[in-house]
Amino acid sequence: MSSGIYTRLSVMMFLEFFIWGAWFVTMGTYLTGPLGFSDGENALAYATQSWGAIIAPFIIGLIADKYVNAERLLGVIHLVGAVLMYWLANATEFAAFYPSLLLYMILYMPTLALVNAISFRQLDDPAKRFGLIRFWGTVGWIVAGLLISYGFDWDAQAGLLGNTFTMAAVASLALGIFSFTLPATPPQKGGAGGGLRDALGLDALTLLRDRNFLVFFAASILICIPLAFYYQHANQFLTEIQVPNAAGIQTLGQVSELAFMLLVPFFLKRFGMKLTLLIGMLAWATRYVLFAYGNAGELAFMLLVGIALHGVCYDFFFVSGQVFTDSKAGPRYKSAAQGLITLATYGIGMLFGFWIAGELTNAFALDSGHDWRTIWLYPAAFAALVAVLFGLLFKNEVVGYQAPPTGSPARDHG
Repeated sequence: MSSGIYTRLSVMMFLEFFIWGAWFVTMGTYLTGPLGFSDGENALAYATQSWGAIIAPFIIGLIADKYVNAERLLGVIHLVGAVLMYWLANATEFAAFYPSLLLYMILYMPTLALVNAISFRQLDDPAKRFGLIRFWGTVGWIVAGLLISYGFDWDAQAGLLGNTFTMAAVASLALGIFSFTLPATPPQKGGAGGGLRDALGLDALTLLRDRNFLVFFAASILICIPLAFYYQHANQFLTEIQVPNAAGIQTLGQVSELAFMLLVPFFLKRFGMKLTLLIGMLAWATRYVLFAYGNAGELAFMLLVGIALHGVCYDFFFVSGQVFTDSKAGPRYKSAAQGLITLATYGIGMLFGFWIAGELTNAFALDSGHDWRTIWLYPAAFAALVAVLFGLLFKNEVVGYQAPPTGSPARDHG
């Protein structure tokens, strides 16, 4: 791979996740603050991610896999996305905001698979080199958060957070134009695998006959319910209790993701799959307990530790889970199995999670803010319960570690 192609793929990945990180983290604070939307409406807004994840395979399976070059489709989607982001920056009524965001996420979620597909097709050794490309996606997310807090100081005044959508629109316009300079990635007609059945994971349903995989599959859906609480309410919580530069501080999660990724191979080899997955699930419970009892004063360190646990939460469960799924699937069902897990977790699991989080947060709303201690203890208890059930039902397996399958359309986002 030439340095020119590596640079172009890295820029593509940087912008792809910069766009998402630019608005997603702080949206809840913006919607429930300056715009005055309810907690239920905020939940509906975040649930557009899940609807996008559910619908995305149809776009990829029916269009990109058969008719259109991936880089061209990526460019068109991001050009349309730039218009929608600019519209969202100026929308003040939920009746106008929600359908625009829903359309945007239905378009955006397939691009996560497109950037991976473009990268894989250009790399001579994807298992070795893809991580170097994907690294820049995490950097893009981090830079977006740092700009919000320290570059522009938008989260110091919630009313300025509407600018995050404008920033995303500019980046989306840039990526839309830049995409047409990427290496040609035409459809692979007639090849083995790919297409709608793989994207939806239908061929992988036979894997559910394996008891261990069935337990893992169920746990993956259930753990995404407390996961949704973090995405939907963490920034709102930090801002409400007056933690300064909340968006910038939350980038600690992405930094820890990069660091703990290095420990996954050691844990899988030394302790096996069961303990590694359990550590990931228990990290979610621990994070929420820290959120429940931390504050912006003398106990602020508890909040920082909770945010920094993101690397354990994601890497030890989701990355290890991808490796486990890949090992169970075998050559025949690799792509389909990853599609099935993605559809079940970021689609179905988090769809329920966003709804439950919205209902619970609304139930513990106060005249000034929310009873966050009570709110956070619910997902903490639920995550702990899922971990206990998983520990009782899952039999340990030692799985050889290889580069985690990152071709699924739903990569973690902070």
